[in-house]
Amino acid sequence: MRHEIIDASQLELNDKVVSIKRVTKVVKGGRTMRFTALVVVGDGQGHVGAGLGKATEIPEAIRKGKEDAAKNLVKVALDDNASITHDFIGKFGSASVLLKRAPEGTGVIAGGPARIVCDMAGIKNIRTKSLGSNNKQNVVLATIAGLSQLKSPEEVAAKRGKALSEVRA
Repeated sequence: MRHEIIDASQLELNDKVVSIKRVTKVVKGGRTMRFTALVVVGDGQGHVGAGLGKATEIPEAIRKGKEDAAKNLVKVALDDNASITHDFIGKFGSASVLLKRAPEGTGVIAGGPARIVCDMAGIKNIRTKSLGSNNKQNVVLATIAGLSQLKSPEEVAAKRGKALSEVRA
């Protein structure tokens, strides 16, 4: 995977909580409750990231999740109609997410976790299908992994040493 470091302080990030889980640990004195929050952040212009926050209170877990997500931002290659540049399958663990480009007017056709990632990234037209595991955390991370590996036509042309018109044909 290719990752370029993105400075989150220069972006205006919005956040959305995907899931909050209550985790119980059994100790000698009884049970201790903690919370795990899965948060997705994005600027709506091609930057998106996901993070996990764990704490004894929900708001603290969400805050930690936002901080973690801001550290893990990736850049998404978008085309002129706010869709992805080519079809791709993102994988993480046993979760796979099929990402298909779509023409203008299609909208975001995606299930819960993948929809949140697409909305935060600023994708307006896309079709997705979750394959394999339906674990929310793995689906979010598979979607982000797939989006981060997309290449723009310019990158492909430069890598192959061809003109942009030859690549698009």
